[in-house]
Amino acid sequence: MRIALLGGTGDIGEGLALRFARDTSHEILIGSRDPEKARDAVAAYEGALADRTDEIDIKGFGNEMAADRADIVILSVPPYYVGDTVDAVADNLDSDSVLVTPAVGMQGDEDGLHYHPPEAGSVTQLVAQRAPDEVPVVGAFHNLAADALSNLEHDLDLDTLVVADDDAAADTVLTVANEIEGLRALEAGPLANAAEVESVTPLVINIAKYNEEMHDVGVKWIDGSN
Repeated sequence: MRIALLGGTGDIGEGLALRFARDTSHEILIGSRDPEKARDAVAAYEGALADRTDEIDIKGFGNEMAADRADIVILSVPPYYVGDTVDAVADNLDSDSVLVTPAVGMQGDEDGLHYHPPEAGSVTQLVAQRAPDEVPVVGAFHNLAADALSNLEHDLDLDTLVVADDDAAADTVLTVANEIEGLRALEAGPLANAAEVESVTPLVINIAKYNEEMHDVGVKWIDGSN
């Protein structure tokens, strides 16, 4: 498959690009509003991966071209750019595309970060409203620390929750997410549950803020009956 990371030059985009490129056989497309910036990022990622995998398959494009070529399109952009990014690539998406968003609306004050969803109820639901009707939307990768993802010396042992209304799209994202070493993807229901998933992100960031020994906090769900 081809996985496009729109805004793939940013923190979460870098981390996912490196993990997908190292741990899977999928072609990774780095998208940016500036194609040259995408190509510069590809060169940096190739350098980081040079001693970690025998085959590196990463290319850089403008966001529209990356989306047009991809099977899975991940909106690795800040929440305030999500709507505009969807609008910019809408003509490059179709029913065979899977549109994924890890973005979370948050506001900060002296106490920490607080969940701040848009009027749609969650950023994931906002993406679903802005995406073409025939394009399935999936929420995933919300609660992952970007620094932990991009540090390939760090072994992951984390879960990511996946929400979607389209079962086939959910299965696709669950499959590719589970290919990342040390990451377990779990179903969390329909898009209506996205707010609950997204709201965990400011919580884990606040835990890191108040506990110096827990820099890259993540989530691991444990079955207490075992």
